[in-house]
Amino acid sequence: MSWGYKNTNGPHTWAVIYPDAAGQAQSPIDIDTTETIFESDLAATPMSVNYKPEDRFTASNTGASFKVNINNVSELRGGPLNGCYRLEQFHLHWGSCDDHGSEHTIDGKTYAAELHLVHWNCSKYSSFSEAVAEPDGLAVLGIMIQSGAEHEGFKDMVDTTRNVRKRGQTCQVLKSFNPTVLLPDNMNDFWTYHGSLTTPPCYESVQWIVFKQAVQYSPNQLQALRSLLNADTDGECIIDNYRPPMPIGNRKIRASFKGIV
Repeated sequence: MSWGYKNTNGPHTWAVIYPDAAGQAQSPIDIDTTETIFESDLAATPMSVNYKPEDRFTASNTGASFKVNINNVSELRGGPLNGCYRLEQFHLHWGSCDDHGSEHTIDGKTYAAELHLVHWNCSKYSSFSEAVAEPDGLAVLGIMIQSGAEHEGFKDMVDTTRNVRKRGQTCQVLKSFNPTVLLPDNMNDFWTYHGSLTTPPCYESVQWIVFKQAVQYSPNQLQALRSLLNADTDGECIIDNYRPPMPIGNRKIRASFKGIV
């Protein structure tokens, strides 16, 4: 059986096949804001986003999530990053209801969903596949999602979910889309730490950047995600597709801003 989120193949079983999942720098984590360390260097070098519009985009139902691949050269710099990181894809994790679903938690608080924008180090490596297992290979933006107002930038994604309802389905959308619309208004306030992919193979190759500001998706937009199926027939819906927080160990969480939440 492949990995998943059930009792038989869920996160507590992953290390049997994917040994990295038992590592000491795993993600997600709970961000204890009383333990974060303010670093002025992070504030002095704000995140620089240069995302280019996609004239078309490809969305897919992986059976574990909703994923959109990026074709154009969209880049991320600044903050805790050395060099340039290129956007490869984005995907989401969500719960069966609004009181849980995010992978990271903040002072123990969970959110309805979490968006991950996955980048690879194009200053040092030639491809995502080359970078994915390297200690400085990846950078992932984590955005907390609350239930609330409709998210204008996520509308096209919701429309696309109807065409990828079953596992393995892929849909190419001939419509311009700029990933920038998914980002929070405030990108200056964030926490950052070194961790891992939150799905197998769980390589410890990620510089995580988790934004303080959450965004809102409407109940209908969240329901569109919860209506996706985890099989290529009439399987169960994809819900609770999140890994619980992992031990932080001796890692430090750095903050680009002073104070606690």
